[in-house]
Amino acid sequence: MTLLSVNVGRAKRVDYTDAASGLTGIDKRPVDGPVRIESPGPNGVGASGVAGDAVCDLRFHGGADRAVYAFAREDLDRWERELGGPLPNGAFGENLTTSGLDVNGALIGERWRIGGTVVLEVTGGRIPCRTFQGHLAERGVDAGGWVRRFTRAQAGPGALLRVIEPGEVRAGDPVEVLSRPDHDVTVALLHRAATTERELLPRTLVAAAWMESGLLALARRHAEKHAGEDAGERGGEGRETSSGD
Repeated sequence: MTLLSVNVGRAKRVDYTDAASGLTGIDKRPVDGPVRIESPGPNGVGASGVAGDAVCDLRFHGGADRAVYAFAREDLDRWERELGGPLPNGAFGENLTTSGLDVNGALIGERWRIGGTVVLEVTGGRIPCRTFQGHLAERGVDAGGWVRRFTRAQAGPGALLRVIEPGEVRAGDPVEVLSRPDHDVTVALLHRAATTERELLPRTLVAAAWMESGLLALARRHAEKHAGEDAGERGGEGRETSSGD
């Protein structure tokens, strides 16, 4: 398992982002040499955990539990075949492009060591947005209906990560899975639960201690809503029985 590239993006003004600034850092390119990775601070305040990388919409990107984004080269290759065009490392806005690592099969809370010092923890998966679609269209990719297409794809969303131990990484560093928590909630399963199979959301709460805050809030709201509905149904059943007696 290897880190193929570290990718960073500069802030760029575009007409396809919902960010109030009109800027995006999604156009990420591989960089040479060591790159510092550290926790950027709380969500909504901190930006990217990767030095030199721009995050321009702090509502949905950056912060402590979305500090780094990883995508597998194998999944980029699948999309290349499907889309019929080249997708270089960083093309999906990922900070880390990996090889040999099951990114989407990683458990929420799984920890990876990259190189000698950096330890990252998996917190969730990417939810695609209009900026992502516009970025691919700008690259010449047929991005019609991209958000829906990416959401429903088998390739998976890639992994969001928090920084447990900071340090420097570079292309060619080995990647090692250090630990895996005792549950079965993977990046791919959490993504399905958050998008196309909402009935799975309560199941994902076994991974609550490690989940990215936005996805955790979604899962809790869903579970609370349906717990209330279930209680109402049970109460209704009880009242009907009493009345019938």
